[in-house]
Amino acid sequence: MNEKIRQKLKKLTTRPGVYIMRDKNGEIIYIGKAKNLKNRVSQYFRATPKPSKVQAMVEHIDDFDYFIAVSELDALGLESNLIHKHQPFYNILLKDGKQFPYIKINMKEDFPRLEIVRKVSKKEGEKYFGPYFAGLDAREILKTINSAFKLRTCSQKINGKAKRECLNYSLGLCLAPCTGKVSKQDYAEELKKVIRFLNGNDDEIEKILQEKMQTAVELENFEKAIELREALKMVAKLKVRIVANLPKDVNKDVFAFHTDGLSGVVTNMVVRGGKILGVANYVQNDAELEESETLFNFICQYYANCIVPNEIIVSHEIDGELLKDFLGKNVKIISNPHGVNLTLLKMAEENAEEYLHKHLEKEKLEYNQGIGAIKQLQEKVGLKKIPHRMECYDISHISGTNKVASMVVFIDGQPAKNQYRKFKIKTVEGNNDFASLKETLTRRLTRLKEQNGESFKETPDLLVIDGGKGQLSSCYEILQEFGMENKIEMISLAKRIEEVFITKNNVPVILKIGSAELRVLQRLRDEAHRFAITFHRQLRAKTQTHSQLEEIDGLGKVKIDALLQAFGTTEEIKKASVEELMLVKGIHESLAYKIKEFLNNLDNK
Repeated sequence: MNEKIRQKLKKLTTRPGVYIMRDKNGEIIYIGKAKNLKNRVSQYFRATPKPSKVQAMVEHIDDFDYFIAVSELDALGLESNLIHKHQPFYNILLKDGKQFPYIKINMKEDFPRLEIVRKVSKKEGEKYFGPYFAGLDAREILKTINSAFKLRTCSQKINGKAKRECLNYSLGLCLAPCTGKVSKQDYAEELKKVIRFLNGNDDEIEKILQEKMQTAVELENFEKAIELREALKMVAKLKVRIVANLPKDVNKDVFAFHTDGLSGVVTNMVVRGGKILGVANYVQNDAELEESETLFNFICQYYANCIVPNEIIVSHEIDGELLKDFLGKNVKIISNPHGVNLTLLKMAEENAEEYLHKHLEKEKLEYNQGIGAIKQLQEKVGLKKIPHRMECYDISHISGTNKVASMVVFIDGQPAKNQYRKFKIKTVEGNNDFASLKETLTRRLTRLKEQNGESFKETPDLLVIDGGKGQLSSCYEILQEFGMENKIEMISLAKRIEEVFITKNNVPVILKIGSAELRVLQRLRDEAHRFAITFHRQLRAKTQTHSQLEEIDGLGKVKIDALLQAFGTTEEIKKASVEELMLVKGIHESLAYKIKEFLNNLDNK
């Protein structure tokens, strides 16, 4: 604890509020709420045992700020907004884009239809069913409903005055409210059947689908019969998920939290209409002092974009009244379940424990392949520092034509694909990989010196050259010309027996076959090779397309480039209509017809 923090702790209020922890760079690393700011914030800095994840966060705290709130509920709302805005590292982070799909019905419409949505609103009259995940596809469920019931699927405004019905009406799949073929009352009765199914009653839809399938078979409409059979499979999949002794009219969410002190997992089990719709696992590194608070914080964020069920079952004692106030719903919070609820909670707890174990194994593997591998590489090759950013280059061509180079970037032993770059070789004639590589490195280091280009601004810790001692010596000269030999290290990896050459020793380093340090170099080299070949093939295909299209009278390089930019490939240009071709700048009607005729004739040659 520094003196700045010590003095701030003395001045803290006992009122509720939100506190913000910052590191030495002023970055926000954690945001929390408190009923009593003085007690809660002081706990972080007391010399008492803390969970490992909390201690890890405390070691990075250099300062803190706080906001006083009128009540704990207000503090909770402010905390939620600030976390969403700043996305601190040590807070629970649930991204909006990860929301699972729901089926929505707007009951305020005269003739409602079913929609698949990922965001839910609190508008009056809107009903939501779901979320659907873990093997249940909302689109397949919607398709099954449309096979059995005759609700409209179109998005047009219904006023009963359409001139004619769509194909679905002729196929017996819609009641055609668009032309007034059905009353609001009869349509509502059909809708009730759909809602009963979505609420867990499978018997009615199963009977309808079986009857329709039998009719299709009798009419020898086997394609339709197969479609209905697939719909019945979806119903069977739902029936398998039925929880015994659970009422169909109760919706529940189960939340279980398991931690080893450093990492943790929240498992969420969704039960709707007496069925387990899915189980999702969320890895957490929330730096709360108590496990119950971590679970509470997770639930608050989870329901920011999810429908709140009738009951919430939790593995830890949480402040149920505060949670109800925050959610704005009189939901039943169960922290000491019995019977079927206890069975569900135990399932969720076992799932959380197993998932955490697998996650830690995966983390260990990623560490060994990433940070662990480059640390081993530093030690075995004798590098000055850990090569956090490694770059590798490769040349690709066919007999010296369409020469290209690739630059591949690994950060902490893992590909950083958004920083890959490719080069067309401009100054080298013929088949000369040495010269091509020297040109590529010269251009890359020039961009570094000029700080030009997002990927080129970063200084690599290590440059890896594909080749032996000769290639390394040639490229090292470029490094010396730029005066960067003391800032950037360079090695080469020879393919024959995977020898590693270093700049200050003629004797290669032989890394153990299958070792993590050798594998990370091989992955880097192979990725550079793959990226270079891919670019070369694209360039060659484009060159061939150019040479073909240049045979068309009136079509020059500029217009060909415009066509390729608009359509991508010759095949797509051929598929385009004359009118679509004329939308490209410089392509008039007669030229568009010439292009179509030329490409069609190519197939006949």
